[in-house]
Amino acid sequence: MQELGIDISRAILWFPNEASMPYVLVRVSAEHANSWITELRDAIRRCYITDELLQSRSQQLEGELQGTRESRQSQIINSKLPNPGSIMAGDFGEILAYFYLSSKAHPQIAFGPKKWRLKQDRTKPAPYSDVIQFVLPTWPMPSEDDKLLCAEVKLKSTNGTFSPIGAAISGCMDDRTSRLSKTLQWLKARAIGESLGVVQIAHLDRFINATDHPPVTKRFHAIAVVCSSLLDEEIQNIPIQASADFTLVVVSVPNLHDVYNAIFNAVKASTLPQEREL
Repeated sequence: MQELGIDISRAILWFPNEASMPYVLVRVSAEHANSWITELRDAIRRCYITDELLQSRSQQLEGELQGTRESRQSQIINSKLPNPGSIMAGDFGEILAYFYLSSKAHPQIAFGPKKWRLKQDRTKPAPYSDVIQFVLPTWPMPSEDDKLLCAEVKLKSTNGTFSPIGAAISGCMDDRTSRLSKTLQWLKARAIGESLGVVQIAHLDRFINATDHPPVTKRFHAIAVVCSSLLDEEIQNIPIQASADFTLVVVSVPNLHDVYNAIFNAVKASTLPQEREL
């Protein structure tokens, strides 16, 4: 979260849990959801491109792209972001889940790859498991307290037949059986050729070669992000019994469609402060 510029103490307040079985219900307040337009703007931009890369690329393209420094940065940012529609919605759900998992791990530090930076095509979702994070309290020494957090995320902001809860559960089962392992291998291959930010190859190897270290805990999550106006209908699709294999989380966000579109519009219009230039 620090890499994204998010104050974890603020993020904790966004996601109040309501004790509920067989799932966890999180009701985001309208006040907090509306605050995300300004509070998450820079953080979500950094999910797609670091400030350092945005700055250096803007300088490199001076003379090649028309317009001011701000115009160049805007063009670079827009080259990374998804178009409005299902991919943008899915990305927002994944990023929100990333923030949620980090806040719930506190006071331990959870960190992970920003997979949205690794897309080959901005018009498609990032491949493999939606969100993974690591908790390594004694790093660089492996310990039995090490954890891997994994989440399959589905979002629903408008009326329709799509069931985000059922789809998140199904995807979570894929993570448990094989997809998480493939995700770690894919991330290692990417890490060899480029920086993954705070994630190092050694972090990935801790979980890829788990038998070479103390046992590790893997926690799987199926997370459905839904508009609060759809909540009562969607929770009818929740299984009667909780699963011992994963945690089902339903995040209710008021005016979800308007909120994530407003946030991405703010991201598109954002630029680095002048003093950040070298």
